[in-house]
Amino acid sequence: MRQATGLIRIATAGQGLVDISRDVVAWVTEQRMRSGLLTLFCRHTSASLMIQENAAPEVRGDIERYFARLAPESGVYAHDDEGPDDMPAHLRSALTDASLSIPLLDGVPALGTWQGIYLFEHRRRPHRREVVLHLIGG
Repeated sequence: MRQATGLIRIATAGQGLVDISRDVVAWVTEQRMRSGLLTLFCRHTSASLMIQENAAPEVRGDIERYFARLAPESGVYAHDDEGPDDMPAHLRSALTDASLSIPLLDGVPALGTWQGIYLFEHRRRPHRREVVLHLIGG
């Protein structure tokens, strides 16, 4: 059994879903493992990870609008140290995932046909985000 760790850095343009599937698959391919378990971990409290449909862009837009309604920017939050999108970003992150676990089959993440791996940026301004990868297998 082998293990590997890595880091992906993502520059976001502001709020929205950023497809990181290619970066993840490229890193996994470099590890030359055939089977195992891939864990991804987002190192932030105002961004998160999500597996979601990668074919219809309307899905991503609908998800982004849903979370904007669920945790809107408003003056009701005590925590606004970094602006009006600060606390809503934390709430949106709390409602999604900081980590994902994906089986590795035949050397690639075992995603379905229409599944992609996304970093979900919850802040309005651009950020540099980091996702840690851990692969265990053989």
